Amino acid sequence: MVYHPIVSKIKEILESNNYWHEAYEHEEVKTSLEAAKARPGYSLSQGAKAMILRVKNNESDKRFAMLVLPGDLKFNNSKVKKLLQVKDIRFATIEEINKITDGIQIGGVPPFGNLFDLEVIADKKLFDNKIIIFNAGDRKYSLAIKTEDYIKIVNLIIADIT
Repeated sequence: MVYHPIVSKIKEILESNNYWHEAYEHEEVKTSLEAAKARPGYSLSQGAKAMILRVKNNESDKRFAMLVLPGDLKFNNSKVKKLLQVKDIRFATIEEINKITDGIQIGGVPPFGNLFDLEVIADKKLFDNKIIIFNAGDRKYSLAIKTEDYIKIVNLIIADIT
């Protein structure tokens, strides 16, 4: 099966550092709930849901950022605005996500914002899990890794955003 090139890049990072991981090929999924059903042995809360937001204060001060949280939770708008010190946040559009990720579909974006030059904010509850699982650049391909390794790989801010 042919996947987006980012899948190979993530696997290369894991393998070159000898990080434990498990790969899963499954039917195409778009939501965290669908993904949890397709990943035997893993819970919805272990799913690392990655979302790209456009954050701004004004027209000259705007940027994109990635939020990563457990699949069963939603982020708190006020907490995210306060943490990022911005006045407005919204989900990135399909076009913006395509441009930022070089064509990864919504639902397939991996929680590796560093690979897209994005600031990454991960909810602290994600780290209640020893292992997380996520779509790794394709809606039909997931990887499970240890949270301690995820912290080593991705330059992120851990905060209470749910």
